[in-house]
Amino acid sequence: MSRLGDLGGRLYRGEVSVDFVGRQRMWYTISGIILVVSIVALLVRGLNYSVEFKGGSIFQFPATSSTSQGDISRVVTEAGGGDATVQQISGRVAGFTPQWQVQTESLSGDASQNVATALEKSFGVPESKMSIQVVGPTWGSQITTKALEALIIFLIVIVIYLSIAFEWKMAIAAFIALLHDIVITVGVYALTGFQVSPTSVIGLLTILGYSLYDTVVVFDKVRENTAGLLTNHRSTYSQAANLALNQTLVRSINTSLTALLPVASILFVGAGLLGAGTLKDLSLVLFVGMLSGTYSSLCIATPVLADLKEREPQYKELAKRVKLRESGGRAAKRTAAAAASALTTAVGTTDPAQDTTAGPAQPAREPQAEAPPQAQQADQAEQAEQAEQEDDDDMAVSATQGAPPPRRVPSTTRQQPRRGSSAQRRPGAKKKRR
Repeated sequence: MSRLGDLGGRLYRGEVSVDFVGRQRMWYTISGIILVVSIVALLVRGLNYSVEFKGGSIFQFPATSSTSQGDISRVVTEAGGGDATVQQISGRVAGFTPQWQVQTESLSGDASQNVATALEKSFGVPESKMSIQVVGPTWGSQITTKALEALIIFLIVIVIYLSIAFEWKMAIAAFIALLHDIVITVGVYALTGFQVSPTSVIGLLTILGYSLYDTVVVFDKVRENTAGLLTNHRSTYSQAANLALNQTLVRSINTSLTALLPVASILFVGAGLLGAGTLKDLSLVLFVGMLSGTYSSLCIATPVLADLKEREPQYKELAKRVKLRESGGRAAKRTAAAAASALTTAVGTTDPAQDTTAGPAQPAREPQAEAPPQAQQADQAEQAEQAEQEDDDDMAVSATQGAPPPRRVPSTTRQQPRRGSSAQRRPGAKKKRR
């Protein structure tokens, strides 16, 4: 098994874990900084709308080695076209002819013809190679309105679907993540100055769907991990949600890389060779949106959901119980570790010749020879027999003097059983009775 596959299994089993939910303040801080920069760039610089949105005239003609952007802009301004946006829309690749595209404000028919004539004379462009396209501002405003309507409808439908399929708090968390992705993507366009075209709007809707797909997969695993959480008291909602993130982490990384590699190739290789165009507009928004969507599904959507759920009373109580349980477990572990350490220390400092369970050290005694077991048993039997004979003698003396015999007090010392063998008795130990 590969190392990545083994890591995925360990993440799924909870053997290793990345604390996404526990570091939510760090993620919120990073996202907050990016959002502030994006909003400031949007307010200060604004968006560079393409001619399809604001209307205008487009002049397109083949490029030659003697033309440059500065020369084209100067010729257009002198011909009455005003400020122009000049860009090369194709590169020097076999089968593709380099093209210059000039965008100006909306011009009248005569003004457009004057600009085209000036470009043809200045750069030797044949009249048949000059392409003129005029877009009215009314059509551009209609495109803008339709794009906003599509975005709003998309967000409303998504919130309704997530509220029905999951719950309303998951829908709110996913909605916040989507807004996060939209603001960041639009802010990148404002910072870089790339044109916002209808193709960019299509790409924006695409990446919102991609980001939502990743978020729904994570939420489905969160719902599975949190089922019955209030009855078993094994973990808090945040811990269960973080486990779900780790279990889907490898899948999210693999999906994101698989989607980003072709988009990156189109953006950096295709756009670099082919120049500006539809592919560049689409690949840029997809690249930025996919990165932001992957980040938001891991670091924004699920932490926001955990924050919302931890505010509920039952999950607050669950968090207290889990914390109390964990503190008790930690205390038991500390006690066991301290006992093991003390035992290890005692074993290391005690003389190996002595018993480890012995008490305080006693003064050294001279070694004594231990008697054989048979001799010890004989001595004990002899002592018991002598004591019995002395008691019999006392009773006999009392009887001859007329006094009542003394009452025998049972001995508390347990005597050894008497041995029947005469070899274990010493001669002369037994006395005659009177």
